[in-house]
Amino acid sequence: MSGIGRDLVATCWTTAGSAQPDAPSERSPFSARNRVSAAADAGFAGLGFALDDLEVVRDTIGFEELRAHADRVGIRHLEVELVKDWWRDPEDTPWRARWDVIRDVARVFRSPMVKIAPPPAPTVTSFAPFVDPFRRLADEAAAIGTRLALEPLPFAGISSLPQGSDLVRAVDHPHAGLAVDFWHVFRAGTPLDELRRTLDPSTVVGVELNDADAEPEAGRTLFEDTRDNRRYPGEGAQDVVGFIRTMADLGWSGPWGVEMLSIEHRAKTLEDALDAARDTTLRCLALADAQPQPAHQG
Repeated sequence: MSGIGRDLVATCWTTAGSAQPDAPSERSPFSARNRVSAAADAGFAGLGFALDDLEVVRDTIGFEELRAHADRVGIRHLEVELVKDWWRDPEDTPWRARWDVIRDVARVFRSPMVKIAPPPAPTVTSFAPFVDPFRRLADEAAAIGTRLALEPLPFAGISSLPQGSDLVRAVDHPHAGLAVDFWHVFRAGTPLDELRRTLDPSTVVGVELNDADAEPEAGRTLFEDTRDNRRYPGEGAQDVVGFIRTMADLGWSGPWGVEMLSIEHRAKTLEDALDAARDTTLRCLALADAQPQPAHQG
């Protein structure tokens, strides 16, 4: 029997068409209902949505109807993002209103995870301003049965998975964890051996796959690289198979997110984009499954 699962989740940008992160509007040209149907038709177990799309759902068919539609077509996993500025005073910034919407969606969707953003660059030198706010937000996540997934970004204040692990360890809350996106692992320069040493498997809430060229395109920022130049798993220069094997050895048994962001991906039809993401990822999962476990795993 295969040791690595084949359930895939199309994270929000994978089905978002021409929408891009941090654009004036992150709203997809595809309706949420059509995205759910397309993901189910392509064999995905789940998909994700960003807040701008969720606000459209709220004002049209409603969250309950989208969850019911997902149930009808066999989509089990619906995840939502992104909570920003959660460490700030809610009286001083609008983050709280955004969180209230996302919290309501996660409750109705029965979402297993809600992504939260790290603070902006430069890399923080102290976790002190973030531990208590993270813990308070985790209390609220626990009340609706979901977990928070902090996503370290190499161009942000929490810039690597080892650093993110240290913060989550300091928060020490069962509903506070990490989203482990492979792009952010290799672009932060984190070797797989270091990832294996520093990740507490119990804190991993989600794992996301993608690929990239060996180095960012000259003259492009890391953000531009992650937004425009990702490759499908196995079609770039990174060790996707080794990463999958590492996460499996650490005990990850949940679905594999496929987070595709690229000019090439955004130009495809929704159906072609999902087919490409699925086929390339399944090939990498099969290759990882064929690799023997390291001797120290027993």
